Amino acid sequence: MKTVALVLGGYINGLSVVRELHERNVSNIWLFDTQRSLATRSKKISGFSIIENTPESLLNEVLSLKKQFDHIVFFPTADNHLELLAKVYDEVKSFSFLPLNESKIHKQLDKYYQYEVCDKIGIPYPKTFQISSLSEIEILSDFTLPILLKPSKRDDFNSDLFRSHYIDSAEKLKKLGFEIKPYLKQGVTFIASEFIPGPDNNIYAYTAYRNRKGVICGSWCGKKLSQYPDQFGVFSSAINEYNDQVHKQGKKLLEELDVFGVAEPEFKYDTRDRKFKLMEVNLRPMMWHRLGHLSEVSLIYSQWLDSINHEIPLSNQIKSEDISIHYVYFKHEIINLFFRKKYFPIFAKNLFNGKKTYFSVFMINDLTPFIFDSIATLKTLLSRCLNLLQKR
Repeated sequence: MKTVALVLGGYINGLSVVRELHERNVSNIWLFDTQRSLATRSKKISGFSIIENTPESLLNEVLSLKKQFDHIVFFPTADNHLELLAKVYDEVKSFSFLPLNESKIHKQLDKYYQYEVCDKIGIPYPKTFQISSLSEIEILSDFTLPILLKPSKRDDFNSDLFRSHYIDSAEKLKKLGFEIKPYLKQGVTFIASEFIPGPDNNIYAYTAYRNRKGVICGSWCGKKLSQYPDQFGVFSSAINEYNDQVHKQGKKLLEELDVFGVAEPEFKYDTRDRKFKLMEVNLRPMMWHRLGHLSEVSLIYSQWLDSINHEIPLSNQIKSEDISIHYVYFKHEIINLFFRKKYFPIFAKNLFNGKKTYFSVFMINDLTPFIFDSIATLKTLLSRCLNLLQKR
């Protein structure tokens, strides 16, 4: 039987999936994306297809790919990929391996539901309130500022919808109704949470692959060293640091949610009460998942073995500071260096303080993605510099 790994999305998440599979000698790797992203430039893929962000387009391209392969193993890398797969599930399940719990995925993606599960099983989470109408915004006046506002579910189909909104003043709170009114009319709901104070490196993650039988076949812990932008951004640098409490809470949460596939609960340590509080659960590989593979916990390959009914060797993280690995997205580090005050000491530690340092895009035998990412970095730097000059 001829099998292909189909990676959905070609940003760092997808590029890392491609590279891990290629390093494990998976020969057929295909990529779907809505644009010419980083992974489409990689020489480690067999081919790629540009699709639209609709279930119809996805299904058409999958059926076209099926003419070349007998079995398709999906590797989604964004929340909207999971929603698209849920919509085409019945049409493709006979010849596919789909890493999602199709009967529960819509609830699992909802952050408010994730917090309800935390409440049920005793896992700490920030004080949170769900907003589904304008009248409910008034309740936020009882919250202590700052507040972090997020859509209850990531809406990657709506390019205008923000990922998070940081509210640190009464003036911003007053403007909130005007800003989110159009989305509320579209049926979008939001969660408003207390902002947990503390630096970037208080954010920890537990990442695991859980199969359909409910067995966790491998797991590892890490934490962010820095983010872009600061405070509530995405990964810039990270380290493979084991934490027993994060491991226990993450495992318990994935089991209660009944997750299938690669998933990552993310926690922030609150120094006020010394608790690790859930931020969100990613139900697919996040941006820095390759750090697990570099730490000899290859969860993407575990899914591949599961899909072809091969035995999965249990792989768990070695708990030692002697093998600390720093994993760096150089683009974000450079932008932080230019635009965050007093960032150089953090920049230097991220690049040079690990026993080993790996870069998320740079790879000597696969340089083209790095070249294109470097061009994008220069464009971002130039754009931000011009914006600063215009404000003066």
